[in-house]
Amino acid sequence: MPSIRIALANLQPARHADHALEIVLETMVAAATGGASIVCFPECFLPGYRTEPSVSRPSETWLDQAWAVVDDKAADLQIGVILGTERVAEDGRMITARVTNPDGTCAGFQDKVQLDPSEEAVYTKGRNRKIFHCGPLLFGIVICHEGWRYPETVRWAARHGAHVVFHPHFEIVESTDYLPSRFADPANSFHEKAALCRAAENTCYFATVNCALRGATTTSAVVDPDGVLMTHQPYGKSGVLFADIHTEKGTGLLAKRFRSIDIDDQDATLKRR
Repeated sequence: MPSIRIALANLQPARHADHALEIVLETMVAAATGGASIVCFPECFLPGYRTEPSVSRPSETWLDQAWAVVDDKAADLQIGVILGTERVAEDGRMITARVTNPDGTCAGFQDKVQLDPSEEAVYTKGRNRKIFHCGPLLFGIVICHEGWRYPETVRWAARHGAHVVFHPHFEIVESTDYLPSRFADPANSFHEKAALCRAAENTCYFATVNCALRGATTTSAVVDPDGVLMTHQPYGKSGVLFADIHTEKGTGLLAKRFRSIDIDDQDATLKRR
């Protein structure tokens, strides 16, 4: 059964934007050396997640220049890139994932549609969803809060053909008192259980990627279409996590069987009762 190797960049946040770019380029090399066709970075890794007080607001020019450097490196390495970043749109700045093809061309952006309430003072919400491809691999992207709290976002991608849904996120660590003993630990929050559900309920792979944070309660992981954990990164440990995706298994079968019921149909059903 042929497979496509993906890589998840489980990295410590950078000290500043230029440092983040250096880390991105180094990690792309590591991912390509490990045989990955595409590498995914955490939410807003470049320049950094800006609800954190230490992260400064980058200029539009800086972002354009940084993206160009990433594109050139992708072409050199022949690797696709899902870059957690931000972009400036007509109505404000957006949290986004910028996708670079292995030939260095930009495939477009997946903006974060469902913002966490804490982000609304800094960022503007997106409006559209897209499907991307890297060779035979079709994929969607959902960003942090929307993947955890809005399962419809993952279902949309699976219904539109995605074999895998990438989930770049950033955890704001509020306490370092608890450290999970295993993935989806019953004593942990619901988040890693949700990752298992997102895959199983849609018959697609789910690849979630966090930064390597001290005290983090979520980590980078890949779940197969049966909802079974394939691999995960040790909590808080920097590294590149690899997984082999078999496109024949990511059928989206259960997602495509979903039957929406409009209000008129629902009313008619109630009246018959």
